[in-house]
Amino acid sequence: MIVLLSSALCVAACGRSTQADDTAATDAVGAGPATGTITMWAQGAEAERLPALLKAFQAANPDVKVNVTPIPWSAAHNKYQTAIAGGTTPDIGQLGTTWMGEFGAANALAPVPSDLNTGEFYPGSTKSAQVRGATLGVPWYVDTPVLYYRTDLAAKAGYQQPPATWAEFKDMAKALQAKAGAKYGVALGPKDFQGFLPFAWSNGASLTSADGSKWTLDEPAMVEAVRFYQSFFTEGIADPTPSTDAGAYEAAFVNGSVPMFLGGPFEVGQLNKAGGPGFADRYATAVVPKARTATSFVGGSNLVVFKRSANAGAAWKLIQFLSAPKTQVAWYRMTGDLPSVQAAWNDPALSADPKLAVFGRQLQDVNAPPATPEWTEVQAAGDAQLERVTVAGADAAQAMRALQAGVASVGTGA
Repeated sequence: MIVLLSSALCVAACGRSTQADDTAATDAVGAGPATGTITMWAQGAEAERLPALLKAFQAANPDVKVNVTPIPWSAAHNKYQTAIAGGTTPDIGQLGTTWMGEFGAANALAPVPSDLNTGEFYPGSTKSAQVRGATLGVPWYVDTPVLYYRTDLAAKAGYQQPPATWAEFKDMAKALQAKAGAKYGVALGPKDFQGFLPFAWSNGASLTSADGSKWTLDEPAMVEAVRFYQSFFTEGIADPTPSTDAGAYEAAFVNGSVPMFLGGPFEVGQLNKAGGPGFADRYATAVVPKARTATSFVGGSNLVVFKRSANAGAAWKLIQFLSAPKTQVAWYRMTGDLPSVQAAWNDPALSADPKLAVFGRQLQDVNAPPATPEWTEVQAAGDAQLERVTVAGADAAQAMRALQAGVASVGTGA
């Protein structure tokens, strides 16, 4: 389904003339002010708060007007698909990182101008905007999982520091059960292949061959990582059938029944609210445990300019403004979205908070799935095979061979 849908988009978008495709291409952002009207689609809380942030941009560019259209996340993907197929895209869009491959393959996105310095962003987040060797957007804000753990219960279990290695991670999870009264030592997704990827990458596994031409999901490093992940379920350290109700992870963390999990930055606010006054002092964050490396997943949202933009030059100037360290810090203060620009993390608003500073360190070692429309199909197949391993007890090597065989015909889009 994904491949067919992407092909349909490509027929609609790629069938335009070369002249139409080139209208939004711009070699440089330039130094002049932005003028005209910029249309921008944005999702969620970002759409709600953008108008207030953009007052500074419009004050510095008095001849420009920015129209922000809010779109629910639940409807955004389909709305972008329809707009690309119908040639009715806005100037700027907010795309989830895993959407880049699909819309890039549809030939709908303009390349980033040469003087918009993508070197200012975390390399791992920049990778999520690269499609077939071209950089087709910039990271707006980033999200990466880190380890959350209850410091009070860890101390009761005999641990004063977070686990640094896989062995320490597993030992601490067991100790939390045996000595601190936890029902499960850690919360892990039994059928969340994307959530499992930090374990694969940290063990040196790669999703594709070096040239990106084929999937490599059954290589030894991947199988070893799956086997380690499986051991938490077979040994009763992680729940194979966790509740999927909203707030369930947070509630289990607060009441101590599951005192460790991997989660994003939004969890800080949710945990503090769920735990009440003083609870923030009872837990901490840490980078993911290390095997060969301590590599986590990077997500978030990217900003793109569509090839059919009627005002591409001004659109890139707006993206340049949104990418400035000062703007990114202001945006963090407004929304809690973590900056994608490395220099923004020097601001005390982030660096002085020990829980948030961990995310800045983790972003130095992150990875992302290949930006290809085929990834959605591969991920779904990975979910099914991981569930066979964690819930049904299937052999890890056999499951990964089945996954590899199942997606070989899907291809990588390279």
